[in-house]
Amino acid sequence: MASKSVIPRRRITFSAVQESSASTGKLPHSCQLKRRHRQSPKKRPAKPLSQLMEEDVIPSLKATLEAQDHITELELPFEDKRLEGSFLKKGTPYSFWAFFPDGVLTGPKGFSLSSYGSGVSTVEPFLIDEKKITEKHIVFWVEKRLAAQGIIPVWRG
Repeated sequence: MASKSVIPRRRITFSAVQESSASTGKLPHSCQLKRRHRQSPKKRPAKPLSQLMEEDVIPSLKATLEAQDHITELELPFEDKRLEGSFLKKGTPYSFWAFFPDGVLTGPKGFSLSSYGSGVSTVEPFLIDEKKITEKHIVFWVEKRLAAQGIIPVWRG
């Protein structure tokens, strides 16, 4: 007699249902209004470079430099697409230039420095790694360049 062993087969069934966070049906009118109302407000248009310098950069940079010891006769005009800073530190004259040839923050930018009444230093790239440049970036990078030359301290007391 031949015998067959019967092994029951198990069937395993997988199913997946994708759930969506968005409803596929229509939202009531009041919900649609609320959803539209929640959208972020429109951004203010960017200030022109001269206005940004006069209203935001120069006052902040002036306060930063005036807080340093031994800095006198500070001048920070913005003319001809160039922020020019000059001051005396312990009687030694220093000047720097942050310039924006295209007149916008998104275009080319450069920085140069002069000390002891000598000629202008090498023109260096300025703010090249920043994606969205603000007035705080400009002040920070001018301060950083002056600190790198030992004109102002790296660390604040």
